[in-house]
Parts: sequence; structure tokens; C-alpha cells
Amino acid sequence: MITLLATGGTISMQRSAEAGGNVPALDGRGLLDLVGDLAAEVRIEDWERLPAVHRGPGAVCALRDRVAAILDGGAAGVVVTHGTDTLEEIAYLFARTLPRDAPVVLTGAMRTSSDAGWDGPRNLRDAVRVAAAPLAAGRPAMVVFAGKVFDGHDVAKLHTSDPDAFGAPHASPLGTVDDDGVWFGGPPVRRAVLRGGQLTARVALIPLLLGDDGALLDLARPHFDGVVLEAFGRGNAPPGVLPAVGRWLSERKPVVLASRCPFGEVGGEYAFEGGGGQLLSLGVLPAGPRTPALARLELALALSAGMPYGGGLG
Repeated sequence: MITLLATGGTISMQRSAEAGGNVPALDGRGLLDLVGDLAAEVRIEDWERLPAVHRGPGAVCALRDRVAAILDGGAAGVVVTHGTDTLEEIAYLFARTLPRDAPVVLTGAMRTSSDAGWDGPRNLRDAVRVAAAPLAAGRPAMVVFAGKVFDGHDVAKLHTSDPDAFGAPHASPLGTVDDDGVWFGGPPVRRAVLRGGQLTARVALIPLLLGDDGALLDLARPHFDGVVLEAFGRGNAPPGVLPAVGRWLSERKPVVLASRCPFGEVGGEYAFEGGGGQLLSLGVLPAGPRTPALARLELALALSAGMPYGGGLG
């Protein structure tokens, strides 16, 4: 049996005249009553009914732990309905830290049941089909949206309002869902899993600005255990930030270098003052194939586990 864990988000929302906009309204049963029959037997569990941005690190880890307990109880698969604003962070946490005994699938919606063209029914039906598919076994937590299946390690929200809002800037979709079935492009790829990873470390994400002098970096340093820099292009930075970066490193607080570009990774070929190559030579760590938001989550997991960035995490 598939467990549907309902947590709120736009998929649960309806337009409220009193509130003047969309608010959470539907629990799991109310959601299924509007969606109609699903392709598998489903057990409903209502976790919360909240917007995605209302959950902090402790709450998302508690949600992850509940999914782990459901898997330990023998569920054939778990589908989590969740708000899209932080869906990529939740998917990354799940993919990094949950076992692969049974499929875990996250989905949501970009429109509410009060809107024409509500995308919730299709996404939820597709998610249940993926969770029940034999070829989904052994894969990390996945996101199913607009007929595509994404690895939770790679997915990102790329549009603020389009129903086809999700993509994988550093990878390709794992597969697709259509009227004929669930299709995967290849077998599961083995990656290390950090079981029960926590998010106790405080990690900042700071975008670099034209003419940046490092003031934001200095203001953040006393309050955070590490930082991800959202730099330009291949990881290039205004030279004014270099002293501030050095102060983070001198306190043995890791600095990870990501790019504000949605596609591609940082690199070391630029050796001018503030160039990506110079930053890497100072000991700044490349983000790898991750968006800045997911690089921040990766660093938080690593520091919370007492491990280097990326160490043992795949």
C-alpha cells in the first residue's frame, strides 16, 4: 500500500475571500475527494497543512523522520504532497538521508483547486503511479511534476508560476509519466546515503554584488558556521570580497563557491584577482553540480555530521 503524507502547500490551497488570496484548506481526504480515484490503494496521513516557507530545519527533519518511520513500517511507497517554494530542499534532504527500501515521491501544484487548470490532480496521480512502479525501487527520493520524474539530488524550481516549473539544471530528468506508463531512462545510480542527517549547522547563502566589498560576509561571519557564495559566471568575484573571504577561512569556517548562473559549474581557469581560480586556490570549495540553495543544504548536512563538504554524501 502507498502512504499519502499530506503536508499542505498550494496543492492543498483554495482561494479565500476573507483572507484575500490563497490559503491552505484541504486535508488529505479533501484532496483525494477532488482528485478522484488513484491507480493504487492509498493510505492517507495528515502531517500538517502549512505553506512550504513555514518550515524550518527542525520541522523538515521531523518530516523526513516520519517518512523514514513509514518506510520502516513496511509501506510499499510514500507520496508527500508539499509546497513548491522549498520542494527542492525537501527533496534534496530526502534523497541524501532516506533509505531506498521503497520509493519516496514528492509532488505539489502551482495552481489551487480554485483556479482553472488546477495541476494538482495530474501531479498527484502521476506521483502515486511512480511510487507504485516496480522500476522506481532502489532510487533516491524523487520529484514528480508536469509529467517528469526528477532525482531529488538535482531538482530545482525554475519558474515562479508556470505549471511546468521544475527542472534539473545539472542533470537530466530520471524519466517521464504518460498515459501508457512510467518510463525511466536507466537503472538506479548508487549514491552514498547519510542516514538520519541533521541540519543543526547554520549556513549562510550570500549573493555577491557589483563592486562588493565583503560587508555582508563580515556581518554574517559571527552568526554562521559556513557560507555559500553566489558568485558570477564560473565563480568570479569582485576583488573587494577577498579579505572577508580570508577572514572566514582563518576561522576555519568553510566557504563554498557557487554560481548565480542556472546552468554549469564554477571552475578554476580565471586567475585574475577575485577570479574563480584564485578563490579555489585560497581554499574555497567548489559547489559542484548544485544550485546555490542545494549547495547550502549540502554544507549544512556536512557540517552537522562533522564531515567535509561532500564527504561521504555522494
